[in-house]
Amino acid sequence: MENPKVTIVMPTYNRVALLQRALKSIFEQSFADWELIIIDDMSTDGTGEVLREAESRDSRIRVIRNMKSTYAVSGIVGPLNQGLALARGVYIARLDDDDRWIDREKLAKQVDFLDHHSEYVVVGGGVIVVDMEGREYYRYLKRETDEEIRKTALMANPFSHTTVMFRADIARACGGYRARYAEDWDLWLSMGARGKLYNFQEYFMAYTMSGKNVSFVHQRAMSRTILGFITRHRKLYPNFLKAYALNLVQYGYSFLPIFVRRFFHNKLSAMKRSL
Repeated sequence: MENPKVTIVMPTYNRVALLQRALKSIFEQSFADWELIIIDDMSTDGTGEVLREAESRDSRIRVIRNMKSTYAVSGIVGPLNQGLALARGVYIARLDDDDRWIDREKLAKQVDFLDHHSEYVVVGGGVIVVDMEGREYYRYLKRETDEEIRKTALMANPFSHTTVMFRADIARACGGYRARYAEDWDLWLSMGARGKLYNFQEYFMAYTMSGKNVSFVHQRAMSRTILGFITRHRKLYPNFLKAYALNLVQYGYSFLPIFVRRFFHNKLSAMKRSL
């Protein structure tokens, strides 16, 4: 196929049941000028069969089968940078294998926005958080305007990763994904130094809260990483001291017993996003 407008990047590993739901949400998009790069990191659960069938059915799908696991070395950053390097699209969209887009106009709206606003480098949207059966826990919208986003960009991730669309050339110029954890947040801060940021006040994605998400399982290492990169970006965004204090408290919270953190995880996540 000729170079598409959008490249969708999706790493996957042993999530065959949820993967099919994620793929369905892509096929249902009204915007059709996309390619989908799926990086299969040595799945053993039938994912390969699903991907072979999808690849044979739709020429827009490219499956990259890693013969050696990259997760063990670099986490999800390795597959994400693989996808970014191979992408032929002007814009990059992201979708995880356990999530799904819920607005069939999601890609169309974001392409139209970026086409008509060359000063913007990243656009995102809202999220509905659900359990494994699709029952809603809560929903949230991120701050909308560039000015609003920058005020709290060091305090909390300004975008939900699998709602975004961003400019491929700017992401590559920033060095792609670099942080082992919260890799997307670090990238947005880098890209924000080169252009403006925006969030649609619409719900684009259903995020599956499984209890196995990296943000929960590796909370302590993730908190240390966040403290590092917000310090690195402190001269580009306001409210560094407040942001450092907030994330330092979160780092302290990561030392509590896991059963305590698991009990409060959903409520505290909702509280932080509302703030």
